[in-house]
Amino acid sequence: MPILVNSSTRVLVQGITGREGSFHTEAMLRYGTKVVAGVTPGKGGSEVHGVPVYDSVAEAVRSHPEINASIVFVPAKFAVDAVHEAIDAGLRLIVVITEGIPIHDAVKLISYARMKGVRIIGANTPGVITPNECKLGIMPGSVFSKGVVGMVSRSGTLTYEIAMQLTSAGIGQSTCVGIGGDPVVGTDFLEVLEMFRNDDATECVVLIGEIGGDAEERVARMVVETNYPKPVVAYVAGRTAPPGKRMGHAGAIISMGVGDAESKVKALTSAAIRVALTPGEIPKLVKSALEGRKVAV
Repeated sequence: MPILVNSSTRVLVQGITGREGSFHTEAMLRYGTKVVAGVTPGKGGSEVHGVPVYDSVAEAVRSHPEINASIVFVPAKFAVDAVHEAIDAGLRLIVVITEGIPIHDAVKLISYARMKGVRIIGANTPGVITPNECKLGIMPGSVFSKGVVGMVSRSGTLTYEIAMQLTSAGIGQSTCVGIGGDPVVGTDFLEVLEMFRNDDATECVVLIGEIGGDAEERVARMVVETNYPKPVVAYVAGRTAPPGKRMGHAGAIISMGVGDAESKVKALTSAAIRVALTPGEIPKLVKSALEGRKVAV
């Protein structure tokens, strides 16, 4: 069974009438995602690509009680209120595409979600995809294929590139999760790896990290301390980044000797995690890992 999303996921799009919301709603529908409703205050009663629009999440959920996930395309200054609204309406999975949410707001929001038992992916995430079943995000669905490799990433574009390379090599994916590139995210590497640990559809995990923070080092400790049962292949972006300079994401910054690529690679390698020097090496390392588990690609 895939993690987070599958063919049973029924989706609400918050901010559906905006440019991004409308564009990606159409793309998700084309992929086969079951988008059943949208929300934009003041636009209730209209439709977007055949999807009915409501003025509030509560109204949408009353009309479509099957909704069990939301994706948020609301501008940053309104996004916190939008996510609160989804939490209070009883949704249990919220994917926050919005970037630029202030850190202190994100901390409070994530704390509230956890208190309510709600899973947030993001913010500043490309989303989640279970190939051939559900795309809850902005990723190009054509580069993903069904298979046994779980992916978790801090980088959207690298997720697409590496998924395409895996697919080209005949290696499919079980579920791919973009946790988001902000310093504070709703679901981190460790939580996704725990989901993959218990997922029978996943035989190997690809972890795409980047400079900044200590998330990759914590993964290395967890793999050793819990005797993680599935092989992990990793790639760390930002090897050439100078200290003190942010590269790409808000969380991708080296400071005070913490968060550089060298320390991350060393920690991962010491945990017997296969680390690719380039994205192009990942398919070869994954094939080797799967052959070690006697899993056919």
